[in-house]
Amino acid sequence: MFLFKSKTEKHLDSIIQRLEMNMSNNYKDNAQEDLKELETAVNAMRLEGKMKSETVSRYTTILEKYKVKLKDYSHKDQKPYWH
Repeated sequence: MFLFKSKTEKHLDSIIQRLEMNMSNNYKDNAQEDLKELETAVNAMRLEGKMKSETVSRYTTILEKYKVKLKDYSHKDQKPYWH
């Protein structure tokens, strides 16, 4: 882990932390919103060009992992338990 992080990295880490918390509490809609926010923030970081390429790459990899993990993560297909 890195000792000194930029303001942007801290912001991305806070989104990831919130995303993890929502996933652990089974708040699927909130987790999906967090994923969209993370994607927007990572894309903005990439376009700004102020971050090192390895940092951009690291957060892009994290984003892609969450995209795969949350692909079918929603309440839409959930069956009610009373049927």
